[in-house]
Amino acid sequence: MKSIQGRLGLGLIAVLVLVSLVLLQASLWLFESALRRTLADNLREETEGLLVAIVRGQDGVQLDPDRLSPRYQRPFSGHYFRIDLPGRTWRSRSLWDASPQWPSSPGLADELIEGPQDQRLLAYRAEYQRSGQRVLIQVAQDYSPILQSFDRVRLTGLVLVGVSILLLVLLQRYVVRLALRPLEQARQQIAQLQEGHRRQLDTDAPTELQPLVDEINHLLGETEETLKRSRHALGNLGHALKTPLAVLNSLTLRDELTEHPSLRTALREQLAQMEQRVARELGRARLAGEALPGTFFDCETELPALFDTLAMIHPRGVSLDWQATAACRLPWDREDMLELLGNLLDNACKWAKTRVRLTIDRTNEGYRLCIDDDGPGIAPSRRDEVLARGTRLDERRDGHGLGLGIVRDIIAAWQGDWALEDSPLGGLRVDIRLPQRVPRNLERAR
Repeated sequence: MKSIQGRLGLGLIAVLVLVSLVLLQASLWLFESALRRTLADNLREETEGLLVAIVRGQDGVQLDPDRLSPRYQRPFSGHYFRIDLPGRTWRSRSLWDASPQWPSSPGLADELIEGPQDQRLLAYRAEYQRSGQRVLIQVAQDYSPILQSFDRVRLTGLVLVGVSILLLVLLQRYVVRLALRPLEQARQQIAQLQEGHRRQLDTDAPTELQPLVDEINHLLGETEETLKRSRHALGNLGHALKTPLAVLNSLTLRDELTEHPSLRTALREQLAQMEQRVARELGRARLAGEALPGTFFDCETELPALFDTLAMIHPRGVSLDWQATAACRLPWDREDMLELLGNLLDNACKWAKTRVRLTIDRTNEGYRLCIDDDGPGIAPSRRDEVLARGTRLDERRDGHGLGLGIVRDIIAAWQGDWALEDSPLGGLRVDIRLPQRVPRNLERAR
């Protein structure tokens, strides 16, 4: 959601900046065009006034100073003129010794011309006929104050545009956040789903999200039901296979085979391998992999019942205790975790003298599970042998060696690691490291 809001914010800022600058510049251009037209009319009237100031006197054609504006008399006043007649030229006193580059064509000059004291002049050229003589009148007005005014207006406009954009962006962020609040709520609920705090999304969703919410809830329900049916079917299959295997085992004990001891031994070995293979494959097939929503392993709920069951199975005074992080919830399937801990704790109880301990800690990388006992332990040279599939060090103990193989399959499915070490209790420690599971696509959306 953050990326959506960021993209919307950047897009809005870009559009607002572009539109604001275009509008500001266009407004200034239109205003300046209108102002230049007005000034052009004023300058044309100035030329007409100067034409009237040309009179005929005793010495011929003269320029009547009484008809000139006083601003033409003041040096560098910002108002200038030049009048050209055949054989005669008049310049305004305000020009002093400056000689501007007057326009070469009638009308308002397209560009500003350089004036005295770094002034920028708006010039106008007019041609008249007076008493059969050609009269050329050129006037100019200092345009620098107007340019400075435009610069101030442009700067003020940019400041106002910046403030307006800031206010609009803040308003946009509020509106977008308000509009995307249902999506944020859905994201949080999905995170809660993957953390095991809920089983479905809230059905009270906006109209636009309701189909998505319904589909997700439907998919969750279907997935959970499918997994339950699969596990139930695998259980039925296991029971169905046990009966014919048991029958075949009983047939190997019949008197007809006493005359063929080698055949009896071969049959019993093959049937034992079949039983182990069926049990192993059924155990692997029922692994859920990633936990479904609502099926996470709650230590405070599951471990007391598991330890009570182990105490009933091993009623020889073995002390069982466990220690876990407060409110510990392991983000893996409940059935798989019970299978994992059940096998390891059952093995520990078989070998322990007086005590078995389970410790579950949260680490920076994920979780650490340690099963300790005070039994005889295993020599370091033989630990790799124990981790191999189906390996048993003492055939006199109950079991067929599949427990550790199933444990290894579960740990591999969770991308974890495990090792056999010396226990602080004096026996064997099974040290399991499981990586932290982060809800997919949620961390990136924050």
